[in-house]
Amino acid sequence: MVLRACGFIIFRRLVGRIPPPGNIEYLLLQTSYGEHHWTPPKGHVDPGEDDLTTALRETKEEAGLGAEHLKVIKSFVQELHYEVRGKPKEVLYWLAELKDPGTAVTLSDEHQDYRWAQLEEACTLARYKDLQDTLRAAHRHLEACQDKQ
Repeated sequence: MVLRACGFIIFRRLVGRIPPPGNIEYLLLQTSYGEHHWTPPKGHVDPGEDDLTTALRETKEEAGLGAEHLKVIKSFVQELHYEVRGKPKEVLYWLAELKDPGTAVTLSDEHQDYRWAQLEEACTLARYKDLQDTLRAAHRHLEACQDKQ
């Protein structure tokens, strides 16, 4: 049986500092267990729960950011497949913008630190190629949306 998890690639736009796309920062959380890896907020789907509800619940639990803080960009969704302790896992990530870039992040016990990082730093922190590819795909999506405006 495949373990399924869902979450958000959360970004914020810094106003007045740097022109796009350099004004975009991504939120990564550092786990307080295992190898202390960095990931966007995500978690396992509970029985009877739909994927987007899972992503919203986990983001609220792990980062203190609720639906009222986020603008979900449903035109972007990435599905990752990998193994954890020999078992298959799939993760769905949507893209979500933090409405107010100054909103505070409140970590759960599952995480010991968080960081807002521009794309290349976020990719360095992420370490895993599939997550790096997902961050880059999200960034390309945002650039494409910016070009249409």
